[in-house]
Amino acid sequence: MMILYSFTITCIAYWVATLVNKRFPKIPVIILSMVFVLILLWLLKLPYDTYAANTEDLFGHLLGYVTVALAVPLATMRYDDLALKPLTAILAFASFTAVTLPMLLAYLFQLSESTILSFSTRSVTTPIALNIANLIHAPVSTVSLVVVLSGLIGGGLSSLVLRKIDDDRAVGLALGLAAHAIGTVQAWQRSPVAGRYAAFGMAMNGVITAIWLPIVLYIIR
Repeated sequence: MMILYSFTITCIAYWVATLVNKRFPKIPVIILSMVFVLILLWLLKLPYDTYAANTEDLFGHLLGYVTVALAVPLATMRYDDLALKPLTAILAFASFTAVTLPMLLAYLFQLSESTILSFSTRSVTTPIALNIANLIHAPVSTVSLVVVLSGLIGGGLSSLVLRKIDDDRAVGLALGLAAHAIGTVQAWQRSPVAGRYAAFGMAMNGVITAIWLPIVLYIIR
């Protein structure tokens, strides 16, 4: 019963967030949803730990299916006019820099080894990041926090950083690479073209990173 109760709270918060987002489109739905969930928990006097315990398994399980479902729009993309060579170079460069730069910053701030490893998963969506975390022996809780914060920050700043870019393909790819799932949701809100390119960028970046990162870290360590 508590699982259904917590699930209902989440759905109501998301529904209200979508209504508010129509009035203030620059505020990501995911951020509004979090705010409204906290407000509902406060009004209902429901401890966050209880809410999290009842929703974590359900939504964590569904998140994997949602990520796989993002492959569906890829089937509707036109690949005949896709510049594969430049796009491959962009994906490879994005994957490498998205891993090395956060790890370098964490190292310069003298964070622990486990935290540095957690930052290596910053650019991939949560289900892939958690699988990488198991392979490289990084703490799952820290990885989840890094990935979610990365998506929130990337999604929150996207409207400012990308405001002068009119090409939906470029905007979508940038959102998918920089803010993974959250960025992809925002890209779909912009247009189907942006959404498909965001899903493509997020999926390919996740696959590329999941292949080379564990191998390189295994060799180094």
